[in-house]
Amino acid sequence: MIPFQSLVSHWISLLKSSPTPVGSAGLHRWHLHPSVTSMLESSCKVVKEGLLEKRSDGLLQLWKKKRCLLTEEGLLLIPPKQLEQPQQPQQPGSPTEPARIKELHFSNMKTVDCVERKGKYVYFTVVMAEGREIDFRCPQDEGWNAEITLQMVQYKNRQAILAVKSTRQKQQHLVQQHGHRIRSASNSA
Repeated sequence: MIPFQSLVSHWISLLKSSPTPVGSAGLHRWHLHPSVTSMLESSCKVVKEGLLEKRSDGLLQLWKKKRCLLTEEGLLLIPPKQLEQPQQPQQPGSPTEPARIKELHFSNMKTVDCVERKGKYVYFTVVMAEGREIDFRCPQDEGWNAEITLQMVQYKNRQAILAVKSTRQKQQHLVQQHGHRIRSASNSA
């Protein structure tokens, strides 16, 4: 079995290398959202990969398996069927379908809530910043909810540290400018 990250990297390289525009026949069967591409191409580390079940938004609210890739930036959800498609040759005249990769970036994630253990599953809800709730379940021994929470907290901590550093740099720059103005004013007087 080919590692999931290798497949995604392969898809990205195919998208970039082929002169065929997205949506036409040939190798361009995959259309990755630019934020997904940047998240995968960045130096962010893949923390966990595997299957999660996501409850659909439809009337029946069925549980659908998703291939998941947890990185330091967020969670990518891909229907498992689409992992097999890059290896299948494109039939001439067959419709092209973009990959339905969903990105749950930690910058848009608020919390991981409602952890409940029932039978062999752990049920949890990812609450997005805009208030949308996404329900997941996984076998109890896989610990997806804990790993997602840990990575989200670490991401938010990194962002907070960067914000503090940026504020301090701006303050230091203002102090330096103010000090230069005072020296200039005293020298000209």
